[in-house]
Amino acid sequence: MHSPWRSCGIRLVAWTWTWSVALLGAWCTPANEVNLLDSRSVMGDLGWVAYPKNGWEEIGEVDEDYAPIHTYQVCRVMEQNQNNWLHTNWILTEGAQRVYIELKFTLRDCNSLPGGVGTCKETFNMYYYETDGDEDDMDDGGMRDGVGMTEEEDRAMKENRYIKVDTIAADESFTELDLGDRVMKLNTEVRDLGPLTRKGFYLAFQDLGACIALVSVRVFYKRCPFLVKSLAEFSDTIPASEASQLVEVVGRCINNSVPLYEPPRMHCSTEGEWLVPIGKCVCKPGFEELSGSCQVCKVGFYRSQLESSDCSKCPPHSVARQVGATSCSCEDGYYKIDSDPTNMACTRPPSAPRNAISNVNETSVFLEWSIPKEMGGRKDVGYNILCRQVLPDGRGLEECGPNVRFLPRRIGLSNTSVMVADLQSHTNYSFLLEAINGVSELAKDYAKQYVTLNVTTNQAAPSPVSVVRKGHTGKSSISLSWAEPDRPNGIILEYEIKYFEKEQDSSYTIIKSKETEMVVEGLKPSSMYIFQVRARTSAGYGAFSRRFEFQTSPYCEYLTATSERAQASIIAVAITLALVLLAVVAGFLLSGRRCGYSKAKQDPEEEKMHFHNGHIKFPGVRTYIDPLTYEDPNQAVHEFAQEIDVSFISIERIIGAGEFGEVCCGPLRLPGKREIQVAIKTLKAGYTEQQRRDFLWEASIMGQFNHPNIIRLEGVVTKSKPVMIITEYMENGSLDTFLKKNDGQFTVIQLVGMLRGIASGMRYLSDMGYVHRDLAARNILVNSNLVSKVSDFGLSRVLEDDPEAAYTTRGGKIPIRWTAPEAIAYRKFTSASDVWSYGIVMWEVMSYGERPYWEMSNQDVIKAVEENYRLPGPMDCPEALYHLMMDCWQRERTNRPKFDEIVCLLDKLIRNPSSLKKLVNSSHRVSNLLVEHASADGDCCNRTKTVGEWLDSIKMGRYTELFMEGGYSSLETVAQMTSEDLRRVGVNLAGHQKKIITNIQEMRVLMNNANSTINI
Repeated sequence: MHSPWRSCGIRLVAWTWTWSVALLGAWCTPANEVNLLDSRSVMGDLGWVAYPKNGWEEIGEVDEDYAPIHTYQVCRVMEQNQNNWLHTNWILTEGAQRVYIELKFTLRDCNSLPGGVGTCKETFNMYYYETDGDEDDMDDGGMRDGVGMTEEEDRAMKENRYIKVDTIAADESFTELDLGDRVMKLNTEVRDLGPLTRKGFYLAFQDLGACIALVSVRVFYKRCPFLVKSLAEFSDTIPASEASQLVEVVGRCINNSVPLYEPPRMHCSTEGEWLVPIGKCVCKPGFEELSGSCQVCKVGFYRSQLESSDCSKCPPHSVARQVGATSCSCEDGYYKIDSDPTNMACTRPPSAPRNAISNVNETSVFLEWSIPKEMGGRKDVGYNILCRQVLPDGRGLEECGPNVRFLPRRIGLSNTSVMVADLQSHTNYSFLLEAINGVSELAKDYAKQYVTLNVTTNQAAPSPVSVVRKGHTGKSSISLSWAEPDRPNGIILEYEIKYFEKEQDSSYTIIKSKETEMVVEGLKPSSMYIFQVRARTSAGYGAFSRRFEFQTSPYCEYLTATSERAQASIIAVAITLALVLLAVVAGFLLSGRRCGYSKAKQDPEEEKMHFHNGHIKFPGVRTYIDPLTYEDPNQAVHEFAQEIDVSFISIERIIGAGEFGEVCCGPLRLPGKREIQVAIKTLKAGYTEQQRRDFLWEASIMGQFNHPNIIRLEGVVTKSKPVMIITEYMENGSLDTFLKKNDGQFTVIQLVGMLRGIASGMRYLSDMGYVHRDLAARNILVNSNLVSKVSDFGLSRVLEDDPEAAYTTRGGKIPIRWTAPEAIAYRKFTSASDVWSYGIVMWEVMSYGERPYWEMSNQDVIKAVEENYRLPGPMDCPEALYHLMMDCWQRERTNRPKFDEIVCLLDKLIRNPSSLKKLVNSSHRVSNLLVEHASADGDCCNRTKTVGEWLDSIKMGRYTELFMEGGYSSLETVAQMTSEDLRRVGVNLAGHQKKIITNIQEMRVLMNNANSTINI
């Protein structure tokens, strides 16, 4: 039988060998592919099985290097009904679930064949069959189970066991012309099998009548090859069978490395590629990564943290003397604590605090100091206070007792200030201030450094009475006794007992007593009464005790007791009546002989003051008396104010000017008393009698008050010219001016202490039945110890001095910005309206003297308040204080707190400074700012147009020129500034930086959130 290849005029072997040589020279297997079968690499015969035997034919040749070339060819196109099979040997999968078959072959174009062809195809089929072992019967073309079968039956059985992979077609076919030019068209096709579940498989190729030459068959699978990445090695990995699946592989750290946070992982894809790296390995402490490996740290260097990659030089005052150090040791005299980071320098204790000062307020001392000159290289500096009392007669010092309170605490202070309360009055104390830091406890050999402050407390009102006891109880009387206050702070002059029927606190009675016991009479039977006691010294009244509830005896008990004694007293009654009659006659006779009566024992009713809704119902002990009730105003002046001889006064300098004349200061030298500095208000020459009365009217009011937080009247000069009013001298002047000069310089506790003093003074005035009507920061004076005192009791005169602060109605002038709505509308001035004004004063204090309602007109203020607008919380204002302000601004005056409640709340805040840390919500402040800048004509946020105006509005106008020189000439550029930018332009004070940055942040919010009608 002649081969159809020879009929074409050329032997198949020749072109196959030539092509194969060229092909093998360029063939290279990729690193991520593992060959299971490569016909090019088999040295001997392939041994594949073909049937029928005259079908596929193996042609074996060698290339120029004598490497074997195996080609299987078939070309029985001249015959009909061809079915030629070629079976490979058993191919082991090596665990691969998906394999690839790469075929390189040539195929002749049927159209190029000569006529008379029986059948011609340009495709062939590829099959596979999975099995767990090599089946020998495949090698000889027979089947063990097929013994005795016909050839056709045997072939049919084999074919049924195979699964078709695909029909393979040629992209390029050759023609007879190609054979003549020896240019062969080689095709490459790749197919994949999977998922495979058996140990191996067979491949089979079926020819149905084509002219084909299989040049090479390569079976391979893909894998992710061994990889070293980030100091971790990943082993060879066979991918999953599904294309979408990734096989996770955990790497192994090498070369003195350890996992960072978690073991390193990679994911192997079906294409044999490493993907999605997670985690990594890093060098162990004491090693660093260099050129892909871990090298030990040199002497003087260390590495302790896995996050850092390189060895670091030991920080200051520490050293590493060996290679591979994970930390550095501190030099002598320097220390570290466990929580210090390894890259932090070794440190030492701080030096003593500097510039320590004290402010004494009655029996409290406010201590302040500056940070130490040497901080020891640390930021965790704190302070300890040691309080010692100086014993009389130079007998030494003893540590202060447990009753002394330190606010916020005595040990471990983080701020550079502390309030020491509940000291004894008129007592010398010595305070030792010590600075500490985190390593102070470690430095046992380090000499502690202190700064000493010696202070003397002032006189003060007594502390509250702690216990009130009930004695004998009658149907209309209760016997009371009490102990002296724990801290009398002087000689107790008298006690004041306040009582009222329970649930009737708007109507109460006050009784005076010089003893620590009293019988309260005139009570209702079977009634519950509330009692409170307070003491008075020369410094004024202390606070009332807590409320004590006592009940009178029932009236029925009294009647029962009387009836039980009635029968036993029948005989005694007759005798008693006779004696009484005799006594009456004798008394009548005696009274006829005398014209007067003894005042040795007065009616107890004369020792009582009865109050109802804040007004006195019956005359009694001294309370506030309006000078206008006197027919002759001069009488009121001389009754309430001491006349001072003008020779006892020396005027040294003028400190101000008022409506009636100049305000001066100078020493007052009264006989038998020490010289004191006083303020002197003078009445200018040419005054009228009415002006003289108006001038002295304030002295008639001040002379009735005696309280540490009320300006003290020393006396008046009326018998010579000029007429003068002499008051205590307040070194720091008015509160609003004082705060403006010291903007941002006080701690919150200091500001609250000022507010507490004002509230205490107003509580005293309220208890006296006096309504101030013009409570404002301008009418509060401050002395050198930062004690705030209420002053200026002449409302009409103050309003004349400041017409911008007043709104004229038919009833006179009213300070609109400080006045409650009901007082503006109906001239209803009460202690509740003073509470409203106190809320405005709180706002002034916390904003360091800023003008309430800014540039809004009085009419706009009235309208805004009527529409429930309230001033926003000042910058850095504690939320607790702003809540108190809002309570003071309740529309219903009955809902506002009383002054004694305000004092109580402020005391709690001072005792618990942590309650002052939470500040007013910034978003709330911004929302109010949008309202506060709105003017009457609807132009919103239009009052700040330039950088200079903006700085002036936040009281930082001094920096305008520096901003301009730094290139910040518009609000848009200012809004982008940082703390570093502020330091660069020359704003170096920390308090000013904080204030400007806070306002810049608010500006950004306004720029981002305001609508188009808001023009920053």
